[in-house]
Amino acid sequence: MDNHKIIKHRKLIQILSLFIYNADVKNWFTGNISRSPLKNVCVPGLNCYSCPGAISSCPLGAIQNTLASGKAPILITGLLLLFGTLFGRAICAFLCPVGFIQELIYKIPSKKIPKTKKIETISQKLQKTKYIFLILTITLPLLFYFINGFASPYFCQFICPAGTVGAGWPLVLLQKGLSDSIGFLFKWKSVIAAVLIFWSVFSFRPFCKYICPLGAIYSFFNKVAIFGIKVDYTKCTNCKKCTKDCKMNPKAVNSTECIRCGQCISQCDFAALNSEF
Repeated sequence: MDNHKIIKHRKLIQILSLFIYNADVKNWFTGNISRSPLKNVCVPGLNCYSCPGAISSCPLGAIQNTLASGKAPILITGLLLLFGTLFGRAICAFLCPVGFIQELIYKIPSKKIPKTKKIETISQKLQKTKYIFLILTITLPLLFYFINGFASPYFCQFICPAGTVGAGWPLVLLQKGLSDSIGFLFKWKSVIAAVLIFWSVFSFRPFCKYICPLGAIYSFFNKVAIFGIKVDYTKCTNCKKCTKDCKMNPKAVNSTECIRCGQCISQCDFAALNSEF
């Protein structure tokens, strides 16, 4: 397939990823959780292992559940590094169901938050908060593991909206008796998920911009990832047209906030951008 066609078919790839990650169709409406052996590895994007049809784990869930069991997440960490080295944040654009769902919600007709210079500056500053979430919910558990040999899955337990929307809500609806055992934690995460869903109507992918630790990890690989958007600096005039209308507010193509979706390619008047997939 021509590499530009991959960009054009991004939505199709996102849909296929969503269904491949949740391919255990028989469990979609049963209230049971898939027992797929593939849960010993992980998929690249964010998709809760507890979703009824999920056949695999997301990297964050796999790492944190391995830590919670008192084991070192060597295999999962290796896969995470491999995903980052190959694609960087292109995974966010093509292979993450949470990002895809936010994009669909953003299509709901409404008055969107305008992209003024002031709002863009504020957004770029706030986008650094996802690195705080990375430190507090992923890095600290790793440190606790090396100190104590055990660590709690903070991100999955207290924040992850994929776990709430894709697993918590369906299981509560499908399993009689679970609704009677709902506690504060479920209500807390439901509030977080509801706020993010509402926010996504007016802002493009707010979870990805401001919270997601997985996107934060992949952002470190953007400059060196093998596949994605390549810049020919002999043709680039630094006119900034490529990022002017980008809803992710990156400072440059392949900067940490760029999800390498490829929409910028058609914006360049000097053919300085190309996709390599």
